[in-house]
Amino acid sequence: MDLNDLTIVIVTFNSELKIADCLKSIENKAQIIVVENSNNETFKKNLENQYRNLKCILTGGNKGYAVANNIGLKSVKTNYALVLNPDTILDKNAINNFLISAKKNDDFWLMGPASDQMVNLKFEANKLVEVNNIKGFAIFLNLQKFKNEFFDENYFLYFEEIDLCKRVKKNRGKIYLDPSIKVRHSGASSVDKISNIKLEKNRNWHWMWSTFYFHKKHQGFLLALLKILPKFISAFIKVIIYSIIINKKKRDIYYCRLSGIYNSIIGKKSWYRPSLD
Repeated sequence: MDLNDLTIVIVTFNSELKIADCLKSIENKAQIIVVENSNNETFKKNLENQYRNLKCILTGGNKGYAVANNIGLKSVKTNYALVLNPDTILDKNAINNFLISAKKNDDFWLMGPASDQMVNLKFEANKLVEVNNIKGFAIFLNLQKFKNEFFDENYFLYFEEIDLCKRVKKNRGKIYLDPSIKVRHSGASSVDKISNIKLEKNRNWHWMWSTFYFHKKHQGFLLALLKILPKFISAFIKVIIYSIIINKKKRDIYYCRLSGIYNSIIGKKSWYRPSLD
């Protein structure tokens, strides 16, 4: 298949080590755009010197997954784009199979590889399975179906791909899984230089913020509040308990959950960022 039809977009944030295996798994004729959520000129220079088929865009700061992906996607000139996490590894025929399926099913908006989602799905060999959602670690986009409107940039982390899929289905777009495509994903390991506790606090804050924002956006404020209230109460109680028994690690994690929920409820933008020191 013609690789000139495809551009691969990879968003990174201090992922120098994680992205190495991903890039090695991509055919050297494929066009790649890496969007680095920092101002790391050394990272950019090293990647572009090592890979002639790669362009690295620096965002100048940690803009988050949605904003960075949109920067990359809006720079794409091809008909198709494949959004990848830096901790993924493509099987040998993955790109070729994406392009074959795209040509055979030109009505698709989004396509994803085989994943754990397929355990309870019935499918015939070499036939696509229509679904409502796909995982965010590998999303193949038919750019002709979009009007330069991709991810909702209010999300910093989590729910971006679920929100995108929901909007596609609302527009009666087709989303498929392809059982012939294999992409290995490490999961929750795209960053090299942040400690586990900082990552855990970051994940908890943004998971809670994005959970409320997503439900508010698609179901309204009151229903979102009903869904999030048990989590808010649980986090509040646990902050008190872990403060009393002096478990600082647990207290800080649940405080981040509480803060994420509260900030989302009052309509404050997603502002929490992990430090690198």
